[in-house]
Formats: sequence, structure tokens, C-alpha cells
Amino acid sequence: MNRAAILLVDDDRALRHAVGSLLERDGHTVLQAGDGPSALAHLEREAIELVMLDMGLPGMSGLDLLARMRDLDRPPIVVVITADDTPETLLAAIRGQAYRYITKPVSPVAIVAAVADALAASSQATLPIEVISARPEWVEIVVPCVIQMAERLHAFILQLETGLPQDVRESVAQAFRELLCNAIEWGGQLDPNRTVRISCIRAHRMLIYRILDPGQGFNIEALPHAAISNSPDDPIGHAVVREEKGIRPGGLGLVMTRALVDELIYNEARNEVVFIKYLD
Repeated sequence: MNRAAILLVDDDRALRHAVGSLLERDGHTVLQAGDGPSALAHLEREAIELVMLDMGLPGMSGLDLLARMRDLDRPPIVVVITADDTPETLLAAIRGQAYRYITKPVSPVAIVAAVADALAASSQATLPIEVISARPEWVEIVVPCVIQMAERLHAFILQLETGLPQDVRESVAQAFRELLCNAIEWGGQLDPNRTVRISCIRAHRMLIYRILDPGQGFNIEALPHAAISNSPDDPIGHAVVREEKGIRPGGLGLVMTRALVDELIYNEARNEVVFIKYLD
């Protein structure tokens, strides 16, 4: 288990005590702060690996503190845990480079899992996300082509689409994840120096997601290609090679996506895709 120094920043003393005890039982060293200045003092004195941050702090807000942490020589990984589930605050946290966003109430199991996930994240998983537009009705971001970004953004999308039925939220988030994986793997060639541009438009009766592939285009023929590129003596060789790299045969995700959304449209060059989910 990856044990770490964790700073809990929340003005609720009882909650800090409960979460702190939980994480200490899991083997972590836990420090606490009830406001932004106290948190900054800890960060300047201690080598903190992870900060669990509430947004509704007195005086200096959680978002202000998040921005201040970005200026540190060694910024910690930040997991936001807050009762504020508004899209505006979520998007501001993404712009502030929060790694994960969790809304209260949250179970102890979920807290432990979120901490373990954040501490296990590679340096690529925490690379900066550029936010072009943070309006709830038009979100546009640019992310580096590393496969860990798909899981990170998948969690944000689930939080962003509040107010929708759970099955719709899950299908949209899964479709987004599959298309993003395809763009990162095939177009971006898993090169962190290349980027994928993503737009999410929330209209009155539909959700529209647009993903711009950075390279050769979406590999919509990947599944049949995978089937015919193997020798008769090694029918799954192609899939094994991709599994060793941590990625799946590209066509599988696209087949799944067609079943999850209402419209899936590519441009002529096949390097840009739009998917649409109609809302009742």
C-alpha cells in the first residue's frame, strides 16, 4: 500500500476527525487544517503528497487555496471533497488542476478508494488540463495524449452531468471515455506532447460531445483489422500486444459507443467525431 502524508482541509472539525481517523487506520500520516492560511502553513513546512480539500472554507475559499497550491514548488495531488455539486465549481476545480472531485455525503469506502487511486496515479495522470471554456452549457478542454486522462475525465463527466437520470449519465460518460481512449491511442499515439481537444455542449434537449483527434483519425476499422492482422497460429496476438501496453483493441470501444448514444458522426477526414444523446 502506498502510505503518504495527507492534509485534510475542511472547516468541519468533526468531519476532519472522522476522515483523519479513517485514513490513519489505513496507514497514512494525516495533518488537518480548518482554513486556507493554516493549510498553506502546513504545505510550506511539510512534504504533503495529497490534499483533501473542501470548497466552502471561511475567508480564503477552496478555489483560492487550490490556485495558491499550483504555485508551490511541488504541488500536491488534490482531491476535492465538498457538498458543492454545481457545474461552475466543478469546472473551476478542473481549471485549478484538481485530480478528482467528490461530492458529500460520501461513504468511508469511497474516501479510502479515492485516496488510494490518487496516490497510485502516475505523473502522467496528473498532467495539466487546459480549460478553454468553463461555461456549464459549453465546456471545452485540451488534454495531453496519455491514457490515464480518460479515467480522470470520466470521473469528472459523471459529476458534471448532474440532474440527468443515472443511466443517461453513465452511458454518456462511458461513450466519452471510449472515444477519448481511441483518440489518445490511435491519433495521439500515447504521446504526452500531443493533445486532444474536447467540447461538451449542453442544449435544452440534447448533449453534444465533440472530440478532435490529434493525428491520423479515429480508427473505426480497428476491430476488423485486429481480427485479420493475426496469423492463424496466433489468433489473439494483436489483442495481447495491445493488452501489454494497457490498451484494448480500438474497434471494441467504438462498437460499444454506437450502442450508448443516439448519433455518432465523423467528419470526412475521420479525425473529428461528434456524438449526441437526446434528452427527454
